[in-house]
Amino acid sequence: MRCRIESERGASLVEYALLVGLIAIVCLVAIMFLGSSTSTKLSNVGSQVGNAGS
Repeated sequence: MRCRIESERGASLVEYALLVGLIAIVCLVAIMFLGSSTSTKLSNVGSQVGNAGS
């Protein structure tokens, strides 16, 4: 019985580790896609503000 409880605890630890890893990968991919589009938009806004101030 004790071996089974330890086995279940180890399985849940692995499941949590996989879940955290998956969330981290999703966050990195989202930042990569949103980061490039946000950078482009901010550059456009900055150049337009600079032209308006001239």
